[in-house]
Amino acid sequence: MLLMIKPLIVNITILLSLTFNANLFFPFRERIILTLRQQVVYGLVSAFAAALCMFYPIETLGETNFDFRMIVILIVTLYVGWIAGGICTAIVVIMRLLIGGSFAWIGVLVSLVAFAVALLFRPVYMKAQHKWMYAIVIAVLYSFFYFTIIVQTVSFLSVDFYLVYFAMFLLTYMMVYFLIERLIMYNHQFDEMVYVDKLTMVSEMAASFAHEIRNPITTVRGFIQLLQTSTKDEQLQQFAPLILEELDRANKIITDYLQLAKPNDFRVRPIDLHHVLRDCVQLIQPLGAFANVAVEWDRHGECRVLGDEQYLKQSLLNIMKNAIEAIEGSGVVKISTEAHSQRNVVKVIIEDNGKGMTEEELKKIGLPYYTTKSKGTGLGSMISNRLIREMGGTIHYTSQLGKGTRVEITLPLVK
Repeated sequence: MLLMIKPLIVNITILLSLTFNANLFFPFRERIILTLRQQVVYGLVSAFAAALCMFYPIETLGETNFDFRMIVILIVTLYVGWIAGGICTAIVVIMRLLIGGSFAWIGVLVSLVAFAVALLFRPVYMKAQHKWMYAIVIAVLYSFFYFTIIVQTVSFLSVDFYLVYFAMFLLTYMMVYFLIERLIMYNHQFDEMVYVDKLTMVSEMAASFAHEIRNPITTVRGFIQLLQTSTKDEQLQQFAPLILEELDRANKIITDYLQLAKPNDFRVRPIDLHHVLRDCVQLIQPLGAFANVAVEWDRHGECRVLGDEQYLKQSLLNIMKNAIEAIEGSGVVKISTEAHSQRNVVKVIIEDNGKGMTEEELKKIGLPYYTTKSKGTGLGSMISNRLIREMGGTIHYTSQLGKGTRVEITLPLVK
């Protein structure tokens, strides 16, 4: 019994340590679109982990090769996709054939079944609210197939083996699952902390100089208007409107800074989300029509959320406007809601089929002074993010270059 447990403990150590260390070099993120290069890297790293497990099998069972390589195939296919899972599975299959033995093809079969099961469940798993339930279902279903194949092909295994191996198999699978989910949560919290720190820095800077700049701008604007009406200089009369327009733009930027520092009269109270979305859609549709972009709203139930109605409208309108401006030519912006009563939150989803963003651009959205527009300061997205967080919500961007962007805004439901 001890000779059977020792290599499995080595396998567990390999999987947990490599999972943790992989997160240091390639931080795990929730629902990000990976590039082909990243998927290949994940596939190779996972294949390395599976290969290490294959070097430490249970050695007291003849020509069989029992280890936990199938857990690696299940996990990488579920979280990364078919490319990474396929690379890992292919390398595992080749290694198992090289190891050889009379049960080599059985080892190949159980590896392929692991890949197939994970690939089948991945679309549902990635969208699930309670992933742990699907994780258990996947583990139990695969264990059933695995057990059935072994019983039919390997006749000399004892009951003790089945009890020990499959118990440790299920335990290890769930340990790796919970470790990955915990690391995803910690990475998200770290990103939020860094972002809030940058927001605080900009807010303090804005509060310190915005008022001092606004006063002389107001004075200059007044004198330009006075000179425009009293002077006979043709050049001044020609360029005065442009000067006033640029002064107004500078004044708006200062106002945005002040609002970023401290929103005025911010009051969190129960509001009707359906009413807010209806107003936003009605206000933004003329802009969409002008840009040849259809704005579609999927009215799915009604709910009340905690927030400030004025600032929530401002945030949503800014995100919808960005979605419209991201579309070159004709396109569509889709707006929908998803209520998650068990988590006591509701999601507002705004999707467009515009030009999309690269991974590097996506990381910078909401940061000070960053914008993908030819004209802009980047403060609009930053203020929207700040206001949504002030209401106890979160905002999450996903995008794919050439295919569009999806923004998920999570707000607390009224109990």
